[in-house]
Amino acid sequence: MTAWFKPKRYGFGAAPASWQGWALTAAYVAIVAACSVWLANSAVSAESRITPFMVIIAVVTIIFVGIAWRTTEGGWRWRWGDDEKR
Repeated sequence: MTAWFKPKRYGFGAAPASWQGWALTAAYVAIVAACSVWLANSAVSAESRITPFMVIIAVVTIIFVGIAWRTTEGGWRWRWGDDEKR
C-alpha cells in the first residue's frame, strides 16, 4: 500500500503525498465549506443550527484525522528535522 500522507519534517502531523491524500483533504475542505454555507445561508436562525454544525464538523474531523493517521508513512510523532536521534 502506498502512503497517502508523509510526516512533517518538524513537529507533529502529516501532509498529503499522493493523489489519495490530496483527494481526502479536498473532500474534507469541501464538506467543511458546505457546512459553513449551510450554517450561514438560512431563513432559520444560525443559533438553531450551531449544534448540528459542530457535531458534523467534529465527526468529519475525527474521520479525516483517523484516515490520515492510518495512512501516514512512518506514523505520527514529534520530529526534529533530519536528526532523528533526538
